[in-house]
Amino acid sequence: MINKSVKRIAIVVAGLLVLCSPTAGQQIADSGFNVRVDNPAYTKNFPRVLFDEAHNNFHTVTGRYKPFADLIFSDGYQINVNRKPFTKESLQTHKVLVIANALGAEDLDEEGADNAAFTEAEVKAVHDWVRGGGALLLIADHAPFGGAAEPLAKAFGVTMSKGYVRDPEHSDPDAPGLIIFSRENKLLLDHPITTGRDDRERINRVFTFTGQALKGPAGSVDFMKLGPAAADRPSPAATESVSVGGQGQGIAFKFARGRVVMLGEAAMLSAQVAGPQKRRMGMNVPGSDNRQLALNIMHWLSGLLK
Repeated sequence: MINKSVKRIAIVVAGLLVLCSPTAGQQIADSGFNVRVDNPAYTKNFPRVLFDEAHNNFHTVTGRYKPFADLIFSDGYQINVNRKPFTKESLQTHKVLVIANALGAEDLDEEGADNAAFTEAEVKAVHDWVRGGGALLLIADHAPFGGAAEPLAKAFGVTMSKGYVRDPEHSDPDAPGLIIFSRENKLLLDHPITTGRDDRERINRVFTFTGQALKGPAGSVDFMKLGPAAADRPSPAATESVSVGGQGQGIAFKFARGRVVMLGEAAMLSAQVAGPQKRRMGMNVPGSDNRQLALNIMHWLSGLLK
């Protein structure tokens, strides 16, 4: 059941979801989003975060993911931008690697956009770095982003659906791409990421905006679990679909000495506005805990949450 407050949010977001196809071009970072963290997690020994911008990334620290970058910087993380291929040397001095919507070509509508964004050598470098104690946040949205990230995801035992997910039982007819994960609907499951360090950090409701589905390896936790009727389509207009019920849009697992979080939707950790009405999408949408989710994910990856 969708309550009235969520329905009002869905109506507001519905217009944005029409605009938010990657080719629309109206999406920009919300400059008014509050990135201030009053009690930063780190006031010394600041964890070093490597934010990837070497693989035709749709999201960057000066673009649509600026609010996310500014938020975690305020929380005490040191951010370095990566503009070269991943190697043992480029990764070894960092605690967390963030990759958001890499592409196999320069533009979304270019042939090969869904080709592998990373070379075999890069996949091995990241795999070995995580195994040795690194932490990876890999974010890959609906097509073509899933295809571009697939080889790296497979190296960690994760399968990506690579299409466009709908979960009709947990969205709203006015905004079918807005999926609600909550304690109430039992799609938001317990994990240190969702419970946080105390009640103030507890996650109760998260919104995602289409995206794809993820199937993790044995031992992984789907802390954001799609409902039984969720289905994946190869394109938004396609009539055929494949069931992805019970798969996730947010998964977490330990990998040898390291940690991995993968998200099947990217806007959830952004704060964007679109169109003349400045419609919101991401952490800035009222009624969600997406902002705290971003902080909790980083807290778990950096070892603050056990």
